[in-house]
Amino acid sequence: MRELVEVIAKALVENPDEVVVTERTEGRSVVIELHVAQSDMGKVIGKQGRIAKAIRAVVKAASSKDNSRVDVEII
Repeated sequence: MRELVEVIAKALVENPDEVVVTERTEGRSVVIELHVAQSDMGKVIGKQGRIAKAIRAVVKAASSKDNSRVDVEII
C-alpha cells in the first residue's frame, strides 16, 4: 500500500523528491503517513478534500483484497 500512495502523490505534486511515505502498524490496522512539501499540500488535499478522499478510497479498495484496514494520514 505504501508504494501505491507514493506513486499517486508523486504524480500530483511539483516536488516529487520531497514526498515521503511511511507505514506503521497499530493493532490490526495499518497507518500510512504521507509527507509532502508545504507548497504541495493543497494539491494533495484538493478542493474541499476531494483528492485526499479519492486517495483514501483507492487505498481502501486495494486493501480490501488483503482483508486489512488501512488509514491514510496527510501530514
